[in-house]
Amino acid sequence: SPTVRKMLQKLVLSRRLRPAALLSAALRCASSGTMDVKVPLNFWWGDRVKINVSTTEPVYEPATGRVLCELELCGSVEVNQAVQAAQSAYQAWSRMSGMERAHIMIEAARIIENRREDIAEIEVVNNGKSITEARMDVDSARLCIEYYAGVASTLAGQHVQLPGGSFAYTRREPLGVCVGIGAWNYPFQIAAWKSAPALACGNSMVFKPSPVTPVTAVLLAEIYAKAGAPEGLFNIVQGGQETGNLLCHHPDVAKVSFTGSVPTGKKIMEMCSKGVKQVTLELGGKSPLLIFEDSDLENAVKGALMANFLSQGQVCSNGTRVFVQRQMLPEFLEEVVRRTKDIEIGDPLLESTRMGALVSRPHLDRVLGYVDQAKKEGAKVLCGGEPFVPLDPKLRGGYYMTPCVLGEPSFYYHGLLEVHSYVVGLSILKHFGFEIKYFMR
Repeated sequence: SPTVRKMLQKLVLSRRLRPAALLSAALRCASSGTMDVKVPLNFWWGDRVKINVSTTEPVYEPATGRVLCELELCGSVEVNQAVQAAQSAYQAWSRMSGMERAHIMIEAARIIENRREDIAEIEVVNNGKSITEARMDVDSARLCIEYYAGVASTLAGQHVQLPGGSFAYTRREPLGVCVGIGAWNYPFQIAAWKSAPALACGNSMVFKPSPVTPVTAVLLAEIYAKAGAPEGLFNIVQGGQETGNLLCHHPDVAKVSFTGSVPTGKKIMEMCSKGVKQVTLELGGKSPLLIFEDSDLENAVKGALMANFLSQGQVCSNGTRVFVQRQMLPEFLEEVVRRTKDIEIGDPLLESTRMGALVSRPHLDRVLGYVDQAKKEGAKVLCGGEPFVPLDPKLRGGYYMTPCVLGEPSFYYHGLLEVHSYVVGLSILKHFGFEIKYFMR
């Protein structure tokens, strides 16, 4: 609304508020479709950085489909600046004791706890997931930082007794500048999961969020800075594949940690091998859920629904293949379909919403295409799998679909357990580079 926009402009012009506070204050009086991000989303040397670029990339709000901000993509100059900032911070940070590092990390966790609602709301706008799930993501991020803060002061080497009265010892030393490359399904949480162990061990980090969800990782960078971290300890560079390539090839980067698709993970491993960089890859999966007749039906149904529809199904560890023993299939199937139809879809900032929007228009089209492909291969749509248009006019451009359950009556599974089973679930699939395969006879 014009009133909200005017207030946001006043906040942006105010020098009394930090950028993170601007986003939070603007959102508290707004709802889906009324937030504009005008502040820079790149961050190094302890502050947000406005870079000079000729072109920008639009970032869309999943709940409404409107442009949320224009993303400034980092090139070689900006990547070098961020890595240099990380190198400088590493010199000071690595010389601190584990207890000193832990103190700053605990303070960062405390700030996250105090700003839980603000961060969760911005994550909803950033990603499209429900506010209920976004709060859990923020809690998970905080707990991760707290855990590794506890680990920081316990890192130690070994004393090894050798023949003749000699001895050897080992000591754990930080690697240096680490790179984190995050995915779009858990933007704030992944930034915390990658940074917390790296910082606890004395490393610094340059983090690249997904260009689809670039907003909330910068909040974490500001939180670390406010907690007392050296300037440049945790930096944010925005960009896509080119920016990621620059980070992986950079000679001053010691390690790369990536979350995303298998094909991209292979490319990152190949690039890092040229510099003998250490690599951690968290890639997608195609997880099965096995349900037998001696299981508790209520618990099994809840487990199947959570395993498929958490975060709109956009989770790499989702149990998208559900195998059910034939004897309990009818009752199980009836309950799963009934509850799936009852899932409330809509504005992800509303407390009553249980399923928000998918992350982008291309992803929504891809998922709907997977459903069509499944039907052509003989799967039966038991419910859902269609585009969903909310009644609220402001949400009609959002990326929604009805939660889907697919089944194939002629399918039987003969595995090591030799139990006849039945596929009932293949929900909304995330874009992590996996081909859909039906295990049919």
